[in-house]
Amino acid sequence: MSRLKKGIGALFVASALLAGAFAYWAYDRYTAFAGTPLGGIEAGESLVVERGDSLPRVLSRLRALGVGAGMDVEWQLLARQLKAAGRIQVGEYALEPGVTTPRTLLEHMRDGKVLSYRFTLVEGWNMRELRAALAKARPLRQTIAEFDDAALMQALGRPGLHPEGRFLPETYVYTRQDSDLDVLRRANADLEKALDAAWKARAPDLPITSKEEALVLASIVEKETGIASERPQIAGVFARRLKLGMRLQTDPTVIYGMGSAYAGNIRKTDLLADTPYNTYTRDGLPPTPIAMAGKDALAAATRPAAGDALFFVAVGDGSGRHVFTRTLGEHEAAVRAYIQRYRAQYGPK
Repeated sequence: MSRLKKGIGALFVASALLAGAFAYWAYDRYTAFAGTPLGGIEAGESLVVERGDSLPRVLSRLRALGVGAGMDVEWQLLARQLKAAGRIQVGEYALEPGVTTPRTLLEHMRDGKVLSYRFTLVEGWNMRELRAALAKARPLRQTIAEFDDAALMQALGRPGLHPEGRFLPETYVYTRQDSDLDVLRRANADLEKALDAAWKARAPDLPITSKEEALVLASIVEKETGIASERPQIAGVFARRLKLGMRLQTDPTVIYGMGSAYAGNIRKTDLLADTPYNTYTRDGLPPTPIAMAGKDALAAATRPAAGDALFFVAVGDGSGRHVFTRTLGEHEAAVRAYIQRYRAQYGPK
């Protein structure tokens, strides 16, 4: 073999070795890039992908956060491998120090695994309390501050309906793109489903004739209940009173009717002051719910416990329990016992 042929052969072998070494180095670097946690991430940071963002735009935003993001070509190759190129979804993505890698971030953006938040609508809240809580929820988009009740229900597709009690107390998960109206729309739809289910499963001898009345009664039960297990008993007292034509005489309805005039105490004059919600001066149920009723209160209102009690009063020991009695005399004795316990614990009332 001539020297020229030997030289060409040696050069070819050397080139192949160099190409193999470079390919191994590039693969090793690429593999390390894909699985190495991103540097420069602070606790609680997140990356927001907006509509129309391309991968280079996302990487630019990532670097603006101070995150060491590697070279664009590495991200582009990895995005192709993961089938994430052109499939990045809008949303907010968590960046976790020591955890988030280019691979996991691209997979999350491809699959839409966005950062979520929670808002809890509490049983017994009224509409004023619900609005105040929504106004503080972040990063929930605020859109309803200027809506009065009528405009709010119009926006929810429920025109002419009073908003009180129309939202189911639950914990709702939302993302940065969601608004307060989105949360209320879901809570209203959930309430309607829960109310339908409770009404379909109602007892046959109820003294109420519609789902609307069931919702009003459930809201009163919710406000009167100190412990969850007593809801059916309390509903039973009110159901028997309605059957007998007795007034409900429940303080929470009086308080609701007082509105902003309520200062933490009900006086005798308040019990005598007639409003549409004063169940001491008016027969039957008030015109609307007085609070947000949960599923258990809806179930109690439509399937109240059997019994003969027509009265109840708090035990007064701080437990939230009530004493249930059949006659006015028994009730008055229970009230006196309550006052004695209260004074012993808190002083004169």
